[in-house]
Amino acid sequence: MPEVRLVGPNGEQVGIVRIEDALRLALEADLDLVEVAPQARPPVCKLMDFGKFKYESAQKARESRRNQVLTVIKEQKLRPKIDSHDYETKKRNVVRFLEHGNKVKVTIMFRGREQSRPELGFRLLQRLAEDVVDLGFVESSAKQDGRNMIMVLAPHKNLKPKQSQKATSDSDEPSQDGPAETPAE
Repeated sequence: MPEVRLVGPNGEQVGIVRIEDALRLALEADLDLVEVAPQARPPVCKLMDFGKFKYESAQKARESRRNQVLTVIKEQKLRPKIDSHDYETKKRNVVRFLEHGNKVKVTIMFRGREQSRPELGFRLLQRLAEDVVDLGFVESSAKQDGRNMIMVLAPHKNLKPKQSQKATSDSDEPSQDGPAETPAE
């Protein structure tokens, strides 16, 4: 005669009972008999409202998805012979991406004879990493990948991501310098 270890609706141990008795108890309590550990000897069954259990587990899953942080990887492409002003523009983009909490994949593209001088690209990536060290760190160091050299930068954990420009401009309060002076006539 098959037996199961029965757990009550509030988590209390009922003990080892026959399956027929467990089904009768479930029917009397207007609950479902759910097998929670089929591999145990004897198998463990619990008296519960299975519909309510499924609903609560779906709610927990939805809540955990809501609290999940979506990692976005932005890409910035450079060339080894980049002009200083162009470098500053690209660096400003990398800074903006890191401030918003995104990872940045920095790619240096080599063409023609530039491929024989990968140290130029390596130095450029090191310079960029040093320039943004207060906002992010090198997650994946510079690696040659065919004609490209790739490095991944990630924002620091304690850095709070900035919100979009619209959200911050709406919440700005007027300055408290006092009333504006009007010209005397």
